[in-house]
Amino acid sequence: MSPKKKSEAYIETPFSCQRDGLTIRGLMFEPVNGRLNEEGKLPVAVVSHMFMVNYKLTVGYARFLAEKGYLAVCYDFNGGGLFSKSDGKSVDMTVLTEVKDLEAVIEAVLTHPKADPARLLLMGCSQGGMVSALVAARHPGMVEKLVLFYPALSIPDDARKGQMLFAKFDPVNVPEVFRCGFMKLGRKYVTDVNQMDAFAEISAYEGPVLILHGTADTAVDVSNSKKAVEVYKNARLELLEGAGHGFFKQNKERALQLLGEFV
Repeated sequence: MSPKKKSEAYIETPFSCQRDGLTIRGLMFEPVNGRLNEEGKLPVAVVSHMFMVNYKLTVGYARFLAEKGYLAVCYDFNGGGLFSKSDGKSVDMTVLTEVKDLEAVIEAVLTHPKADPARLLLMGCSQGGMVSALVAARHPGMVEKLVLFYPALSIPDDARKGQMLFAKFDPVNVPEVFRCGFMKLGRKYVTDVNQMDAFAEISAYEGPVLILHGTADTAVDVSNSKKAVEVYKNARLELLEGAGHGFFKQNKERALQLLGEFV
């Protein structure tokens, strides 16, 4: 993990915390000119990555939020992706273990002496988006704002169908271990969500929500975000024409613009 680094906009330091004996690792960005309240506290942003990758694909978003005045953190889920800096095995990872990871990260970040617990923003991409949505719903009074980039709210339906991204299996007799692309997953990855109604669960959150989704996303159909914006009470959906599962080049510029306006 890199030592402390300083730019004109933020100070970058290693971040870590514990969850059930496992160490979660990532980076924290403390703004140089933050949005301090009367008590000298900063708003907090926690950014969660998508399935199979690590925090490096979200570090740009965390830095952007730090530039906007947030005490921002990005991190690796335990067992959540390739080249993860955190502990844990992919066969033990599920959406619900990642919910626990995010809850542990939030608890740790809010102990920072400059953290304002009343101004907490959660942001997640794909599976990290679903996890962020679930945590916001389970702790509705704690989360001020929620940002979801192409949230993978289709995961429970995919589990019931026996087809999750690159994996195919018998949904009635799920194997103990199965391969999904370059990762091995455990049976519990499926059984933890196959009875879940994701849209009913996330609807418990009543704060402001920004959802961004590409119209050419083949991993998570945009219909899931259209359904999400209907169940939320205060949500805005922005469709990025031609964007796939992930935002790059001009799509990322547009995503950052919309994120900046929202925060």
